[in-house]
Amino acid sequence: MGKVALITGIAGQDGSFLAELLLSKGYRVHGMVRRSSLEPSNMERISHILPEIEIHEGDLLDQARLSELVAKVSPDELYALAAQSHVGVSFKEPVHTAEITGLGALRILEAVRHSPNPLKTRVYQAGSSEEFGDVAESPQSESTVLRARSPYGAAKIFAHHACKVYREAYGMHVSVGVLFNHESEHRGLNFVTRKITHHVAMQALGITSEPLVLGNLDSKRDWGHAEDYVRAMWLMLQQDTPDDYVIATGETHTVREFVEAAYRQASCIEINWSGIGTDERGLAEPDECWDERAAAEIRGKTIVCVSPEFYRPADVETLTGDASKARRVLGWKPEVDFRTLVKRMVLNDMYLLQP
Repeated sequence: MGKVALITGIAGQDGSFLAELLLSKGYRVHGMVRRSSLEPSNMERISHILPEIEIHEGDLLDQARLSELVAKVSPDELYALAAQSHVGVSFKEPVHTAEITGLGALRILEAVRHSPNPLKTRVYQAGSSEEFGDVAESPQSESTVLRARSPYGAAKIFAHHACKVYREAYGMHVSVGVLFNHESEHRGLNFVTRKITHHVAMQALGITSEPLVLGNLDSKRDWGHAEDYVRAMWLMLQQDTPDDYVIATGETHTVREFVEAAYRQASCIEINWSGIGTDERGLAEPDECWDERAAAEIRGKTIVCVSPEFYRPADVETLTGDASKARRVLGWKPEVDFRTLVKRMVLNDMYLLQP
């Protein structure tokens, strides 16, 4: 009989990839989702594996239900992935973010602590590079001071410290993965990377002629693929001693570079940038793949523009992770590079949008 795993947020990007990984390793996989997420449209990422997993309704606001679920499933491994995970939304809904992302993690820890066999269950808590915020040093490692610049980052810091407390006070096996930005074909449309690839795919297929509208093009992020990052989660819970690990590629790219890579992949278009700040525009420059007439029609056309609507009240300009500890202790390293990540996302959106 294989190990038993419980994944909160199994219907999300990371949860779906993690469920696939654990099934491939012979786990019996249980997933927790909110009632509202049980709609078929919200279960698309895991629809192909639903016959192989067991889904339970639950909510991070409901301590009694969490305790009941942990006691019933009695997992060997619990992956706490569910959260309000959008930084921009956290500025609009800070209290909700704190309740779900911060206190929700605490409720998970309490559910395990009061379960019949609390030391049996190994817990993974999803941390975030947003905890580093106004970075004290670069690159950021496990010893870097946490200085969040968003309600989301602050909530993740609370959850992070709670895990340390439960690890030391109760002897629980709780590890925190401080994951830097990780994207994929399963990313939600409300995240900037998927917003980019989806819109670029629509332009390439002729579905829209409207320009792609973005916020701060100069933000730099350390982007990896979610498949690589869920592998790191699993590796953490295979260690005899729980600990905290930064998971990152160590390579940064601006939002502007992500946009350029997406257009290059989808439609063989380079971008000429004009203007500064909110007046900046991206002008199309078709490469030699285009025939002369079609190229002339689109050359110089504005395909990207900037709007202050998408600027955050306090933004983190640059995040770069130092995952040397994970490489050394876990034997982990990323396998999908930046260009392959963008390529996979763009091609997947073009496939999904084709009539």
